[in-house]
Amino acid sequence: MTDSWATFGADLHIEPKGAGVRSGLMEALREAVRSGRLGPGTRLPSSRALASDLGVARNTVADAYAELVAEGWLTARQGSGTTVARRSAPRRPAGPGARRGPASRAPAYSLLPGQPDLASFPRAEWLRASRRALTDAPNEAFGYGDPRGRIELRTALADYLGRARGVYADPERVVVCSGFVHGLMLLGRVLRARRARAVAVESYGLDFHWDLLADAGLRTPRLPIDELGTRTDGLAGMRDTAAVLVTPAHQFPTGMPLHPDRRAAAVDWARATGGLILEDDYDGEFRYDRQPVGALQGLDPERVVYFGTASKSLAPALRLAWMVLPEGLVGPVAEAKGISDWMSGAPDQLTLAELITSGAYDRHVRAMRLRYRRRRDQLVAELAARAPDITVSGIAAGLHAVLTLPPGTERSVIQSAAFQGLALEGLSRFRHPDAAPGADGLVIGYGTPTDSAWAGTLEALCRVLP
Repeated sequence: MTDSWATFGADLHIEPKGAGVRSGLMEALREAVRSGRLGPGTRLPSSRALASDLGVARNTVADAYAELVAEGWLTARQGSGTTVARRSAPRRPAGPGARRGPASRAPAYSLLPGQPDLASFPRAEWLRASRRALTDAPNEAFGYGDPRGRIELRTALADYLGRARGVYADPERVVVCSGFVHGLMLLGRVLRARRARAVAVESYGLDFHWDLLADAGLRTPRLPIDELGTRTDGLAGMRDTAAVLVTPAHQFPTGMPLHPDRRAAAVDWARATGGLILEDDYDGEFRYDRQPVGALQGLDPERVVYFGTASKSLAPALRLAWMVLPEGLVGPVAEAKGISDWMSGAPDQLTLAELITSGAYDRHVRAMRLRYRRRRDQLVAELAARAPDITVSGIAAGLHAVLTLPPGTERSVIQSAAFQGLALEGLSRFRHPDAAPGADGLVIGYGTPTDSAWAGTLEALCRVLP
């Protein structure tokens, strides 16, 4: 049985478990060396780090390393770790149908934003919570259920969001959905049915969010961004705008929180016009240098739709997100959800509810906050030492940082990184098509690499910076 396994940044396509863990690991390493994915001299992660990534015993990795050293595939020296041996390999003869030119392959390293460290998913805690949740679940939990989601999860979320994010979240106002995009699609459908014409967006963000709103028949006029965050004072001059989509706790991708005066301006606009604020709180739990900024929703629960998700705190594959809605929107959103997707998977909802109520979710978030803060600090320190002319911003919270580059260098840096096997995303990638050109930069997702790949990823980044 195979799976995609990206330790060292290389796709080795192995699921190392069961009776054949060591042999499977050894064969994956041999194939990685043969194919060139692990070149001569590449330093491998420690047996402890690799065992942690794979969820196997450290002795299993150590034994596999030792046997591959004996076979000549790897070398090991005291104090220098384990590296790929320098050896010549026979060339395969090129047949008449052989491909010419470089073969396409996955990047060795990735600093793409938008993804947490997937190796840190709390598998053991999730499994324990799942067993308890399924054991205690009533029979009706496995039926079609309420389109708003399981009451157990809506109740757990209401409690958690109230104490952790300052959200007014009655369980009756919570609707569970399959990710932020799903929730935004539902809101777009409801707004268009109410004859809304436009939803204002930030001048930097994700184009597929704007496209989704456009597909619902809504225009997306943009609001400029400066050092105080999104210029929400510009909403007063936008006619026919029924709502505004913002990331107030940690703007994506520029990284600054929304200034208190601009929070107040957005709420004042919504109250005066009957408009809605769509608050995307995608990584609100991860603030490092001071207490988290509370959710905007707490200022006016009847004018703000709050979006949260487990994609950054746990994993995107769970497809679990939630909306906390003004009372008048609960029915229309639940009805719109019932048309295309009656409910999200009940077993995962019950498991997340158990994870939250048991305290395991809070413990995981605290642990990940410390882990990501260390990553951020290591990134800043390495850049200060090796690229002192590069400005780093947006680092008070979240899972990414913005590096400002010299004018005209963004594209060349990304191309150079791709040539060396490092995936990067430029700041211009997130600029609204109607926004004026801005500074060159990189959006660095420092949550993406595993611990074993982190040092190599930092090294690769510093090599390509101007």
